Amino acid sequence: MVNVQVTKEELLEKAKKPAADAMRLHDFYRGKTQTALRCPVRDFNDFAIWYTPGVAAPCRAIAQNPSLVYEMTSKWNTVAVISDGTRVLGLGDIGPKAGLPVMEGKALLYKYLGGVDAVPLMLDTKDPDKIIETVMILQPGFGGVNLEDISQPKCFRILDTLREQAEIPIWHDDQQGTASVVLAALINAAKLVGKRLEDMRIAFIGAGAANVACSRLLFSYGVDPSHCIMVDEHGILGKHRRDFYLRRAEFVQQWRLCQITNYEELKGDIELALRGADAMISFSTPGPGVIKPEWVKNMVDDAIVIAGANPIPEIWPWEAKEAGAAVVATGRSDFSNQVNNSLGFPGIFRGTLDVRASTITDEMAIVASETLAGMVENTGLTPDHILPRMDEWDIFPRTAAAVAMKAIEQGVARLETTYDEEYRRASDMIRCAREMTELLMREKFIPEAPEDDQD
Repeated sequence: MVNVQVTKEELLEKAKKPAADAMRLHDFYRGKTQTALRCPVRDFNDFAIWYTPGVAAPCRAIAQNPSLVYEMTSKWNTVAVISDGTRVLGLGDIGPKAGLPVMEGKALLYKYLGGVDAVPLMLDTKDPDKIIETVMILQPGFGGVNLEDISQPKCFRILDTLREQAEIPIWHDDQQGTASVVLAALINAAKLVGKRLEDMRIAFIGAGAANVACSRLLFSYGVDPSHCIMVDEHGILGKHRRDFYLRRAEFVQQWRLCQITNYEELKGDIELALRGADAMISFSTPGPGVIKPEWVKNMVDDAIVIAGANPIPEIWPWEAKEAGAAVVATGRSDFSNQVNNSLGFPGIFRGTLDVRASTITDEMAIVASETLAGMVENTGLTPDHILPRMDEWDIFPRTAAAVAMKAIEQGVARLETTYDEEYRRASDMIRCAREMTELLMREKFIPEAPEDDQD
């Protein structure tokens, strides 16, 4: 019998260590990314090639044919990670300066997992129109944009407007990234319990950016919205929610969900929403205790529970299993089945950039989900293994190749390639990024941090 209290204390103690290490190591390294040269500098004469006077020649060529900017500059492989710091992790509105470590971390993951060069850009404005304008103005220097940690409801309008107007792909990882990984998890969880996603009743706990995007992608995949329930801090969403009706111009997505979900027109809380549900997808308040075991007991047999809050899930995994859940996933790496955006966005953007796609469609996100799910099925699908781990590096080039093929099929790609060509290209790019990091560490250009005195 597992001693739950001891296990909880051990996990809480373990959860404290990354924060302590982060304080020490962020101060030591003074940032996580830096600029590295792509071209050789054999001697000082090369400056005449890479800068003045030689650089005038490619400048003139690009002026005459703007598409050459992808061939003659690093635009083809560079993404801007843009945030205003209003919805950072579980910290909320901490501002653009305090949000910078997160965006630098995102840039690190882009490079190491996807071979993509990423630049963190923090914006000192909360105005959605200014954010949209800024992204549009920045387009010439970037191959794509990753929006990050922007509060809702403005994050929906910012993403939808930019996807419609921008000439480069715009991605909001809190929305699309979360949704693509959740869909992958549900595809495999549904197989394990012998159900079809389109037949499932799903309770979405939390109606912010993550779950709004999850619901949109799942509905696109075939889940019936009328049989699903959305819950926010004020209760179940439905046509009765006058607060959303009065602010429907601002909360466009939530009001739409009020119209298309909850066909039974239920009014109540999380407990009622979970009764008879086949699956729960929760991106809500950090727990534990937000979701009670007795509520999980009221779900159907072989229920699926995704408790995505960090740093503590809404319900402990062992509590959900003891209450009858057949498959449990969380956002934490120290439990089985971690639902982590990092499984998706590096490969998705790798493939998007390599075929120079103008946008990232929902269908491209769905094929990424299917690729992630398929890789688990090939290696052994079990209730404790419904998603790949981040150290299974082959998921990233395979996702890139699948996304690239879907972009070509949909007519949003500017370059043609084959699956095998893109798989090799993406594999080479990702391997190069990892080996470069290993080389810098081996040669002490990335120094080894001193040991923690308290260890």
